Amino acid sequence: MEKARLKVEKFRQRESAILDAALALLIEQGEESVTVEQIASRVDIGKGTIYKHFTSKTEIYMRLLFDYERALAKKLEQGVALAAEGNYAAPARAYFESRIANPEKDRLFQRLEEKIISLNQAPEMIEELHQMRNAIEASLNAVFEKRIEEGKLKNVPPYYYYAAYWALTQGAVELFHSKSFASLVGDMDGLLDFIMDIGVHIGNQEPEKHE
Repeated sequence: MEKARLKVEKFRQRESAILDAALALLIEQGEESVTVEQIASRVDIGKGTIYKHFTSKTEIYMRLLFDYERALAKKLEQGVALAAEGNYAAPARAYFESRIANPEKDRLFQRLEEKIISLNQAPEMIEELHQMRNAIEASLNAVFEKRIEEGKLKNVPPYYYYAAYWALTQGAVELFHSKSFASLVGDMDGLLDFIMDIGVHIGNQEPEKHE
């Protein structure tokens, strides 16, 4: 039993090392030039060993996408739970902190997903990824609906807020990578924090002030 347990543990550790190596190479070189051979070399294993864990490079990429989406979902679940206790900014903050925390990784995963979809690779896995994302949207929409009913958020279709979160994050990620803006931004971290703060307060209904 102990021998079998150690074997399983070693298998999982090697699989995790493969994923870490693939992600590092993708960030360093971009998705167009990374090969299975390079991933194997980075982990110091044979190419054939990679295929004991993954059927293809696409499956490795999809696993990275799943792991990223699951981490976001977990943070948002925590944010939604806090919203139920009265901390209504928590889901928005969780969303922005998760995606803006590492703009390089976020942008990379967007490109990977778009490439896999355009090549019609792993359609079933893409569908599963989108179902996961739809579940995230549904949980956020429930928070938005409650806040709209309470008159705390502007009365628009709830998905407007999720779409606005996405759009604002996209802009922040592109801004981070923009060579045009590089010379204009003295404090990128501060700017990203400012953008996140705007996102957290999107649609808030301020009480009218009477003179």
